[in-house]
Amino acid sequence: MRRVLLALTALLVLGSCGSRVIHLASRDAASLPGQALCGDPAIRGQLAEPVGGAGSCGIENPVRVSSVAGVVLSQSALLDCSAARSLRVWVDDVAKPAVGRRGGGLSSLDVAAHYACRTRNNQSGARISEHGRGRAIDISAIGLRDGERISVLDHWSTYRRGRLLRRLHGGACGPFGTVLGPESDRFHQDHFHFDTASYRSGPYCR
Repeated sequence: MRRVLLALTALLVLGSCGSRVIHLASRDAASLPGQALCGDPAIRGQLAEPVGGAGSCGIENPVRVSSVAGVVLSQSALLDCSAARSLRVWVDDVAKPAVGRRGGGLSSLDVAAHYACRTRNNQSGARISEHGRGRAIDISAIGLRDGERISVLDHWSTYRRGRLLRRLHGGACGPFGTVLGPESDRFHQDHFHFDTASYRSGPYCR
């Protein structure tokens, strides 16, 4: 009988703890800046008006993202929901675990570019960039809670910070369809380019 009572008590305690965790998670999500976007409470920001553009540019249902999974963007990024969701997956599944407890954890992302109606790499005659459809975001650095800033330009070729950046770059291959970095070409020496383009052969990552 005593064993039964102990088991029931344990279940009640676990149940109350579970409710508290759910409550705290909801409270934490609600405390982030902006409203929840794309059906994901971890993506915060504001809804935006449809964006029209010349030729193939534009975003039918854009969002202006200010933070993902509690990580603040240096500037709000105008994206479609596919790119916003992919960014959230990368932050949660790749960036946060890669940084771990270093510097108190991941705090911010430096956004070098988001929506812009332009050709790839701004080259005359090139195809419209995924940036022109709201499906791309460029990240130039990450910030830690203790104030440390790790940038693609300054630290890609260093040892410890460079290893971290390579994990962030490699881990984006999957959440995103295209991943470009300093070793891809001369246009990406100072940032990572992530976009949600889809290829029959799978993600294109360099």
